[in-house]
Amino acid sequence: MPQDPGKDLAAVTIAVTGVPGDEPPKRADQALARRRQRVAYGILTPGGIYLAIAFIVPLILVVYTSLQSGGLLSGGYTFTWAFDNYADAWSSSSQFFARSLLYSGLATLLSILIAYPMAYWIAFYAGRWKSTLFFLILVPFFVSFVIRTVQWNFILADDGLLFGPLKSLGLLPDDFQVLATPIAVVAGITYNFLPFTALPLFVALDRIDKRLVEAAKDLYASKSQAFRKVVLPLSFPGLFAALILTFVPATGDYVNSSVLGSNRTTMIGQIIQTKFLRQADYPEAAALSVMLMVGMLIIALAYARVLGTEDAALAAGAA
Repeated sequence: MPQDPGKDLAAVTIAVTGVPGDEPPKRADQALARRRQRVAYGILTPGGIYLAIAFIVPLILVVYTSLQSGGLLSGGYTFTWAFDNYADAWSSSSQFFARSLLYSGLATLLSILIAYPMAYWIAFYAGRWKSTLFFLILVPFFVSFVIRTVQWNFILADDGLLFGPLKSLGLLPDDFQVLATPIAVVAGITYNFLPFTALPLFVALDRIDKRLVEAAKDLYASKSQAFRKVVLPLSFPGLFAALILTFVPATGDYVNSSVLGSNRTTMIGQIIQTKFLRQADYPEAAALSVMLMVGMLIIALAYARVLGTEDAALAAGAA
């Protein structure tokens, strides 16, 4: 006997959507949307658990510690809602916050000025060698962060590899010094965080459709006009990601200022490290950490507000 096509269609509908074929299409769509939502939550669950364990729980502990009072030699620390820890931390360390913002801002600006031309040339003109050339930029950064910083100490020393020969030739005065100055600290931060700037810039520039630039030139735009009107606006998501990925960790850095600087170049990361590991002043150190984190969050949100939520989402994808 010939089979009923309607029954076959109903069977296929039930197998795919889990909803009988004679039910309204709206109910079938709702059931399918619920299934997709469950799948999405299932995929996000492992990452959410990891985020809760590695970020949210430590964050709660830091905030909890920042509201404690007492001391190791006076019976330990107790939770007393001691909000005055924040006032004390700010009054004693506000200059270090300002210095950290200044140094990290200069380092971020220099990193963008260095990384943008490199990423632009590799993305638009390197052809099939673009991956190789970009990998060569990243190779030095496979070495330990601390080792690279210590090597800068040798390079920038008064009689080091760079300035020693120049002083011997009489091209620099004997009292010329770069090490233990803000210049050395900013240079070290710029060098160490350059990959955080170059990677999102390269990804954003490489994703630009080159035909758009050619179309701008066909419309009688010069190379500079094509760059300003086409390339630069389309690279804003990568630029945003580079700003955040460079500025935020550079502000809390303490290795470069410890190795390449002096007491006059102390940054907030050094103060937090000293209070945690040497002075055992955990509440004030935690308060400084919370203040630093909140400040960086406000700056990140401000950047996102300026660029818009869509560009911010694209920037996160580029990173």
